Amino acid sequence: MSTSLVIGASRGLGLELAKALHVDGHTVYATIRSKQTDSLPDDVLVIPEIDIGEEDAGIKIVQGLNGTKLDLVIINAGVFKKETLDDPNFADEIEMYKVVSIAPVFLAHHLYKSNVLSSGSKLILITTEGGSISLRTKEEGGGNYGHHGSKAAANMVGKLLANDFYDKGITVTMIHPGFMRTDMTKNVGFDQFYDSGGGEYLSVEPAEAAQSTVGFISSITHEQTGTFWAPRGPRDIGEAERVLGKNLPTPLQLPW
Repeated sequence: MSTSLVIGASRGLGLELAKALHVDGHTVYATIRSKQTDSLPDDVLVIPEIDIGEEDAGIKIVQGLNGTKLDLVIINAGVFKKETLDDPNFADEIEMYKVVSIAPVFLAHHLYKSNVLSSGSKLILITTEGGSISLRTKEEGGGNYGHHGSKAAANMVGKLLANDFYDKGITVTMIHPGFMRTDMTKNVGFDQFYDSGGGEYLSVEPAEAAQSTVGFISSITHEQTGTFWAPRGPRDIGEAERVLGKNLPTPLQLPW
């Protein structure tokens, strides 16, 4: 039986990832920001009051694991604050970078140094196609500097961790799970795009995205470490065909 940790499982994709892994028979640890939750199955082992934007988050998670060896770690927690050229926000950008691209370094450090990650383990960073510089086209426009910049930085962090962990047998992969119908996307006004693209780029519910993500993770090999993937293919990536061409495969390896 595999043992997995989902960091950021309070709601949305993280919650559904924890549920999907549980259904697949994993022993699941899950971090939440609150003191308790009624949303997770009773036998999911909850590590409460974890804010990965805080420097001691990794230490608290290691304490909650109490020496348990992990086969899989998914870092899912994120934050999205909308910006424009006319209205950038310094504090919001700091928060996005801290949670999305700085935190994974320290989480990976503490998990590795405590020996809960070892050869054969997989470390998954949930990022987004929004962190692909190649997919940011003139037609799509600019803005949302902290969001796109922090996701691109997270992809770089994942690549560097993959290099550091390669000889240790730990696989690191970055995943774009899909354009999801979540509170996060709704709160920044992206719900207006949920049904855009004439049916071609429809958004997906978190539970469906979690199933695709978990299925893809199970197939990842160490040869794929340091790569960036869309398990659901190009269907919700508006600039995919313009940049990468037509008849793209599923799963789709994404460019940096």
